[in-house]
Amino acid sequence: MSLEPSSPLTRLDRRQALAWLAVAAVGLTATGRLPLGAAEPADLPHGKRIGADPVLNKTYAPGDLWPLSFTPAQQAAAAALADLIIPPEAGGKKPSELGVPAFIDEWISSYYDETMKDRPIVLAGLTWLDAEANRRHGATFATLTEVQQAGIADDICGAKPVKKEHKPGQEFFKRFRHLTAGGYYTTPQGMRELGYVGNTPSANFDGPTPEALKHLGLA
Repeated sequence: MSLEPSSPLTRLDRRQALAWLAVAAVGLTATGRLPLGAAEPADLPHGKRIGADPVLNKTYAPGDLWPLSFTPAQQAAAAALADLIIPPEAGGKKPSELGVPAFIDEWISSYYDETMKDRPIVLAGLTWLDAEANRRHGATFATLTEVQQAGIADDICGAKPVKKEHKPGQEFFKRFRHLTAGGYYTTPQGMRELGYVGNTPSANFDGPTPEALKHLGLA
């Protein structure tokens, strides 16, 4: 993700983004889907236990099921970093416009064992990001230019050896990148960019083949 100091922000390679998505998918399914209503740890960050399973045919807004975690400053930093990691295709919306930061906030704020592991990493990382931006440029990460933001991201993304002083941001960036990819590529826009069709009927479908009908005893 290296940038020339005087060049405009370079678009991240889509193959790399898809690789991140694959890793994110593995991370989300490695222990199976997180069951709604699963047992919660005794010491919860918000002092609130999960109640009954949500109504599955109801649409919930972020924060309806449990309190969210991001402060306004962390929300701004998360939006800026998500937009830097996956810029949209021409004419598309940014991850921040598609609710990706809210997805990450919802993820780390839930009370499941796997998601709670990400909570301290992401919250501390966003705080570190603003501190590093202030140290270098005297401003918060979200208010920096894209080139300045990319300069910080370059130092923690792992594309080159990470210096000792930047180590606090390395694990954060790795996890945040995976969550960003997982959030972005499960939006309708992200799925279109992947070429995912899903359960969309095909205009060229002529029905089951004669072999299939014969196998079912229908021909």
